[in-house]
Amino acid sequence: MNIILSIKPRFVEKIKEGEKKFEFRKSLPKRKISQILIYSSSPVKKIVGKFDFEEVLELSPEELWKKCKSGAGIDESEFFKYFEGKEIAYGIKISNLNLYRRDIDPNEIDRNFVAPQSFKYTSINHSYLENIVAD
Repeated sequence: MNIILSIKPRFVEKIKEGEKKFEFRKSLPKRKISQILIYSSSPVKKIVGKFDFEEVLELSPEELWKKCKSGAGIDESEFFKYFEGKEIAYGIKISNLNLYRRDIDPNEIDRNFVAPQSFKYTSINHSYLENIVAD
């Protein structure tokens, strides 16, 4: 199973530049995930690539920051503001990043596409999207 993960465009750029090596979340999908499709949220509103769901750190926000700050792509105050009031924080390690040759309008794939607030499960896979951008 794959998911489409909404990520703010400024963080997508940091992922592309290799500055952001972890994606932080307050909760995780319940199902087993193999790939994460990156949806760059408004104003971009496109699927830009994928990465593998390989390693997830589940720690207190303080411990997660200590472990990930060099690859966080976010400053400390913004990190702690995001996790304010949370005892557990998740850091998804970005591995095997694959950016598409062109960004994909999700309406090309699904006319009824609704952007996920955080993430949504999808049967769309990376190979299918690679064929779309190859045309």
